Amino acid sequence: MVQKYQSPVRVYKHPFELIMAAYERRFPTCPLIPMFVDSDTVNEFRSEDGAIHVIERRCKLDIDAPRLLKKIAGVDYVYFVQKNSLNSRERTLHIEAHNETFSNRVIINEHCCYSVHPENEDWTCFEQSASLDIKSFFGFESTVEKIAMKQYTSNIKKGKEIIEYYLRQLEEEGITFVPRWTPPALAPSSDAAASSCKKQAASSAGVDAEPALKDGLSGEPLSNPSGAPEPVAGPPDDKLDADYIKRYLGDLTPLQESCLIRLRQWLQETHKGKIPKDEHILRFLRARDFNIDKAREVLCQSLTWRKQHQVDYILDSWHAPQVLQDYYAGGWHHHDKDGRPLYVLRLGQMDTKGLVRALGEEALLRYVSVPGCGDPPPQARVPLFLVRRPARTAQKLQQRARSGRNGFHGAQA
Repeated sequence: MVQKYQSPVRVYKHPFELIMAAYERRFPTCPLIPMFVDSDTVNEFRSEDGAIHVIERRCKLDIDAPRLLKKIAGVDYVYFVQKNSLNSRERTLHIEAHNETFSNRVIINEHCCYSVHPENEDWTCFEQSASLDIKSFFGFESTVEKIAMKQYTSNIKKGKEIIEYYLRQLEEEGITFVPRWTPPALAPSSDAAASSCKKQAASSAGVDAEPALKDGLSGEPLSNPSGAPEPVAGPPDDKLDADYIKRYLGDLTPLQESCLIRLRQWLQETHKGKIPKDEHILRFLRARDFNIDKAREVLCQSLTWRKQHQVDYILDSWHAPQVLQDYYAGGWHHHDKDGRPLYVLRLGQMDTKGLVRALGEEALLRYVSVPGCGDPPPQARVPLFLVRRPARTAQKLQQRARSGRNGFHGAQA
């Protein structure tokens, strides 16, 4: 069975170039990753303008596996091939990695991407996906699968910590800014020819072209030849952010986050229109111990049932009885200072028993709950009920409370 992993979008609140400077410090070896022993550069390519930089490395890993398994496999280290493609013009880094050791028995593919945040060009987004397919491994397929997933998830947790560690190291060295890539300046002969052509054109047209020439040859980043702004790479709006998951859905393990993202992505691809909320998808996953196949089956049954009985349109077709609109003294009234929905109920102003006998408890409960079905802010899910009562009712309640306390003290005495 193929094991897959898909990470949420992790956001670094630092520019892309500074993140790249911190990332390069992980090579040729990283003391923060004990299993990463060494790496050698196999191939390297750089474009003439320096915008494209492709480097291929052969990484040596020391997998934390039982010694007996290593003896059976006949290896002490595992080798991976990693290819990094940096595009400084578009400000993206694509990382592709696959295993070289036992490639005919185990297939491991990984893809990572660093890109600019779509809403803030001074932030950087990171995404990661991987797949593991074990064909055969001397009868230890399940053991190898567990070891591989354990090693991979442990390294996922360290990824952001390592980048932040090297960012602090750069700050200690006084490096807090890395300039963006700019197109190389023109050759001197070309500059002179362009300058003379500009001067001749300006003299013939009667317009001074020197300021425009200076602006064109300054150190500021130039736009692309077509004149259109360069596209900023970034994740689409429908992808989940790691901070969003932690804040609104709780602390999840990397594998649990992957299950949530993959099931949500499957729903977006296969179901047209509205899909369940993230909280509901997570509820189905937890009910099936984060087994995607079982959670998908139950979720599809639930969606089919809702569509069959038109559950999503019940609130649109339901209308409050006229008796409740005329005689029920209560209702929802905005929110309090903490964001909780506020419900005001006036006691002593209505015949509650009469309403229950006339309409039933279900109609009364539906009338109270339907207007409050909107989602409150995440920090306040519990509504606040404010009970208003007449002065006489308040005095009677206070007298009963005092008499009850006096009787209680007398019984104690």
